[in-house]
Amino acid sequence: MAMTKQEIREFIAKRTAKFFQDGDVVNLGIGMPTMCLNYLPEGIDIWIESENGVLGLAEANPDGDIDVVDASGGVSNLRVGAACFSSFDSFGLIRGGHVQATVLGAYEVDQEGNLANWMVPGKTCAGMGGAMDLVSGAEKVLIMMEHTDKYGNSKILKKCSLPLTAYHEVDYIITNLALLHVTPEGLVLQEVAPGVTVEEVVAATDAELIIPEQIGCME
Repeated sequence: MAMTKQEIREFIAKRTAKFFQDGDVVNLGIGMPTMCLNYLPEGIDIWIESENGVLGLAEANPDGDIDVVDASGGVSNLRVGAACFSSFDSFGLIRGGHVQATVLGAYEVDQEGNLANWMVPGKTCAGMGGAMDLVSGAEKVLIMMEHTDKYGNSKILKKCSLPLTAYHEVDYIITNLALLHVTPEGLVLQEVAPGVTVEEVVAATDAELIIPEQIGCME
């Protein structure tokens, strides 16, 4: 049975959360990335940073303090030891290389690690926001996205066609079909989703993939 939209989002968030290591400072971008906080592996204690000026976001709390929000504007709790500060200081933290991982969505990613996630020409756009700083300042850039668009077209391309957010900055792409690692040699297929074959991933991907002898299963 095919997964629902919500189940797909939860599956991608669960696998992405496994990248986090104890003590990491992690930035979770707008939309699906904020779901990662619900699926942290047992024993992992991380610090969620948001560019609006907070370090130490905890779980969502719709009934909480409306002045405490995540990147999506969702009301959240603060963990013990959390700090709130100006957006100016927040970007000093990001640009200073103090964020271990940033998790973002995307319109397109390509096999060279280029990212397009801020605008579609001809459509209303609020601006790039902090994404360009996050992808250049974080130690690891994780992209969460569905493998194809609603028409079945691949969102993982040989070359991005939309205006770029970042050039050669993406490290990993986590989708509903596969986990892909951007390397100097190319885009490596590291894991496939349960019930998905390598052939199905290749067919759904415009980019050229490196297929290793051993491929894991996304859990």
